[in-house]
Amino acid sequence: MSFVVRPRRVRLFAGLGAVVLFAAFTVAGIFMRQTDTGANFVLSDQIAMVGIGLFLALGALWFTRPRVRADRDGVEVRNMLGARRFPWSDVEQVSFPDGSPWARLELPHDEYVPVLAIQAMDGEHAVTAMRELRRVRREAADKQ
Repeated sequence: MSFVVRPRRVRLFAGLGAVVLFAAFTVAGIFMRQTDTGANFVLSDQIAMVGIGLFLALGALWFTRPRVRADRDGVEVRNMLGARRFPWSDVEQVSFPDGSPWARLELPHDEYVPVLAIQAMDGEHAVTAMRELRRVRREAADKQ
């Protein structure tokens, strides 16, 4: 009864963006010394240009990090900056408010945690993920 979900569309766009960024900076780095711009570029400039492309590509891939993992003991939400695990007893509700770009876990005292792994732009994938996450939560509550 374990469930894992990651966003689909953002992973596709981030992956494509990473490839395009790295390729563009690599091509620019290769042709730096061959174009007559009036500036004097050397090998270290070319390497730096490829390095910048690599860092930008890694930055784009950072958006593929969100994930939610749920089992009968609780739910782990991994967003951009970190991961937190919540026992089901701390989760009052799993919701997807109207107009919200992603789902969230409703916690006591009017607190909530965004679940970036379930995004509105994923359409039917997000609906299926919400149903499955709610099912896991319901089954965990029934066994307690």
